[in-house]
Amino acid sequence: MRYRPSRRTKRIAITTAVLVAIGGVNAPWLVRFGTERYHEYTINQASYKADMGHWQVLDVPEEYRINTIHAALLHTGKVLLVAGSGNDAAQFDAKTFRTVLWDPEANTFKNIPTPADLFCAGHSQLPNGNLLVAGGTQRYETLEGDVEKAGGLMIVSNENPDKPMTLPAGTEFEGNRSGKVFLSQQSLLVPRATKETDPDTGEVTVTASQKRVYVEAEHKGRKHATGDTEQYTIPHLGGEDRRNVYGMANKLSFDKKDFQGIRDAYEFDPVAERYVTVDPMEDARWYPTLTTLEDGRVISVSGLDDIGEVSKKVEVYDPEDQDWTTLPYERYFPTYPGMFLARGGELFYTGTSSGYGPADEGRTPGLWDWRTDGFEPIPGISDPDALETSMAVLLPPAQDQKYMVLGGGGIGESTKVTDKTRIVDLSEDLPRFEDGPDLYAPVRYPSSVILPDDTVLTTNGSGGYRGYSDSNVLKAELYDARTNTSRTVADPLVGRNYHSGALLLPDGRVMTFGSDSLFADEANTKPGEFEQQIDLYTPPYLFAGERPELVDDGAETQVVELGGTAEFRTKDAARVDRARLLRPGSFTHVTNVEQRSIALEFEGTEDGVRVTVPDDPTLVPPGYYMVNVVDDQGVPSESVWLHIPEGATPAPIPTTTD
Repeated sequence: MRYRPSRRTKRIAITTAVLVAIGGVNAPWLVRFGTERYHEYTINQASYKADMGHWQVLDVPEEYRINTIHAALLHTGKVLLVAGSGNDAAQFDAKTFRTVLWDPEANTFKNIPTPADLFCAGHSQLPNGNLLVAGGTQRYETLEGDVEKAGGLMIVSNENPDKPMTLPAGTEFEGNRSGKVFLSQQSLLVPRATKETDPDTGEVTVTASQKRVYVEAEHKGRKHATGDTEQYTIPHLGGEDRRNVYGMANKLSFDKKDFQGIRDAYEFDPVAERYVTVDPMEDARWYPTLTTLEDGRVISVSGLDDIGEVSKKVEVYDPEDQDWTTLPYERYFPTYPGMFLARGGELFYTGTSSGYGPADEGRTPGLWDWRTDGFEPIPGISDPDALETSMAVLLPPAQDQKYMVLGGGGIGESTKVTDKTRIVDLSEDLPRFEDGPDLYAPVRYPSSVILPDDTVLTTNGSGGYRGYSDSNVLKAELYDARTNTSRTVADPLVGRNYHSGALLLPDGRVMTFGSDSLFADEANTKPGEFEQQIDLYTPPYLFAGERPELVDDGAETQVVELGGTAEFRTKDAARVDRARLLRPGSFTHVTNVEQRSIALEFEGTEDGVRVTVPDDPTLVPPGYYMVNVVDDQGVPSESVWLHIPEGATPAPIPTTTD
């Protein structure tokens, strides 16, 4: 008798066949699902965390999510997150400029009124704990085919020796010959002319003062461009003012318009939680570097000016008077140069930069004496044509004066990229770069953070310019400065390239922020979106056992002079292996010249430890610092804040180029 399967058997067979078919179709998904589940399980195991650390996403409420491009740790323990217009031309046109203040301890957020477009400003920590923020965006880049109004540089002269002239933004300049009208795009102060009297003849010579300003045609259209040099009258001025103050311009055209900087400067007050306006810089700057000097003043270099050219002027900010002095010489550096205060008061230019400048100018690392404009090149750096978008770090402890340059790429959209790390010891008689251990991959835009245990966390980056061709690298490593070795740690959660960064927090964790991929796919066809997610990395040392205690019982932050001591209570004095003084970071565009870790001498007391601050102001520039003690297992305490006031005699500002 022929076998005839029952209806139940048929149903089972059909169901099995369907499941097999579904399984075949979805096998890649099932494998991926299983792999992801296993990875999630693995990275959350205690043993994995103790070896590799752990990443997690910071939950930021919708109303506080911004395109974070700048971040600075403040002495209140809060983090200032600055977007400005956030590299978004629509936000710029709407004058929507954003700053958010995040409190890591309470995990709360606050929107801060932002007075100008601080996108691509420079910033540095001041002796009183304020954050100096200078420069930003006056206008966005416009490619040649997209320019709607003729524009260019106007030189404004003032021949009156008795009166300066202030011209607001929007001032009209009318061509004496063509009658074409152009409007100034920034406010302008033109100083009074200089007047000299010959002591022998009594003859008086008046020399006009001159300032420049970017102007645009009043109306759209090609017919409003000019091609010849022409003098311009300012119609709203009358009488002598109209004769004494005038403009001169060459071609005002439809050429490509670069980003342009602003002169504005502010101090962010962490206690009042607001920006305070201070005197503006002489030169507008977009992509500048600000470096705090040993006496608490701040030097400002580079950045695109108000006509989109790299500024060669060098300015020094005095926080006591809240004003700027322009030095009598010029020095060229590409934008966002890595400029560190070195022992002895010179500035060490690491050769790193981000953004703008030719390949053959200002790329050589060296020691720069800003007081005399002397420059001593430092030889030996490998891949010297791949220093743009590289990261530079003063390795811990700062007393060793060893600097590391990590990764980098060629100028602009070059495909050149390197995995080199280069180390130089400035304490040597003839310092020279030598290669350190290779990075986890050839990358631009790596973010490096000094940790209290004398290691350096480096994370992320991309193999291509702004993540071209889906080239983000999800890798991280810890470099041990004591052994000159690196090891891989837990992979980051998202890719981060251009406009990304990282900061050490007072509790020993690291925050990472930002990323601005130009495209979202490997074929470079879909526009990228700014990465607003903020992640927190918990290093392995926070899974290695109980943290040593460090407590300041005072109601106020201790103030300690250079060479002085501070005492802290701890029940773990016997466990303390070393003590470190860490300067809070201020990060943007692969640049953080603030962060440094200084070794502290220490001794036990009846109920804790006493630390001694070094007496060298070029090692310990004034400001607020975090103090950590680290036990014999490499586990750091939570930070306690210490205030180091100004202790160095200010170096004289040079008045001549001799």
